[in-house]
Amino acid sequence: MGKQSKGHCRYCQAEYAKAGMIRHTAVCKERIKEMEKTTSKKPCGYFTLSITGKYDRDYWLIIQCKETAILQDVDQFLRDIWLECCGHLSAFDIGGELYERYPDSSGMWGPAPKSMEHQLKSVIEKGMNIGYEYDFGSTTELIITVSDYRLEPWKKDNVTILARNNPIEYLCSECGKKAAKWICTECIYDGSGFLCEDCAKTHECGSEMFLPVCNSPRLGVCAYEGSDIYGD
Repeated sequence: MGKQSKGHCRYCQAEYAKAGMIRHTAVCKERIKEMEKTTSKKPCGYFTLSITGKYDRDYWLIIQCKETAILQDVDQFLRDIWLECCGHLSAFDIGGELYERYPDSSGMWGPAPKSMEHQLKSVIEKGMNIGYEYDFGSTTELIITVSDYRLEPWKKDNVTILARNNPIEYLCSECGKKAAKWICTECIYDGSGFLCEDCAKTHECGSEMFLPVCNSPRLGVCAYEGSDIYGD
């Protein structure tokens, strides 16, 4: 097995790979201290979701979601941090049931999907593995694991990032020395196409074929240029 990507805990900055981070965030002393400081006495249920790219597990997120949040809240978060490029459709697959933002009720394409306007507590439970797709053409597929459920003091945010993978550094495919800043969408399908700033200036495909290297499993797909809301 190759070297696994690591990330930092948002509370104490400890560094772990994804599996270690899931264990760590459950017992992080700095996170517990922050919870103890809250003035809210109202308990609320929270799900911990571990999210990875289906075909590239080096990209991962660990988030906490309020049980009263709806699937569309999670969908919007994933779009904001990892996916949104052209307003494509998306869907969750939970136990064989599809949940879409704009479900087609015509029945022309088989059983009608359900709406994403379902609260998490009504459709998921600890231990579940959930499929997710963004863009039904140039699709980015994710796997969402419900890692934990616990009661904690109520807080305003529906979704909280606990940790994410550090930005992955790719070497330039041409010089093999410098970090890639761009990816050529023409060459990527040949297993190359990563370009440093210098090699990008002379690359034969031209800059109109370039997309920036970003910390997302949608790297190099469609017109994705990274998140305008979350830094890498």
